[in-house]
Amino acid sequence: MAKNKLYVGNISYTTSEEELRDLFSSYGEVSSVNIVLDRITGKSRGFGFVEMSQQEQAEEAIKGLHDQDFGGRKLTVDFARERRND
Repeated sequence: MAKNKLYVGNISYTTSEEELRDLFSSYGEVSSVNIVLDRITGKSRGFGFVEMSQQEQAEEAIKGLHDQDFGGRKLTVDFARERRND
């Protein structure tokens, strides 16, 4: 998994991918943003992934945004982990 892919949790259900991109772009170039949607309702599940172009930028984003208020909720920001198939 890319070392610059971040897990972003506790996102407000009304936050858009564009808003998330704007938030993270102050820490560097954002390669991609993906808010995970419920398959049935199509609504946000409250978490997503942001990929930064450089690892140093991803580390700065974690330091700057983890536990910060965004959209009325405290974000959880950390490096994404491999998905396990248990």
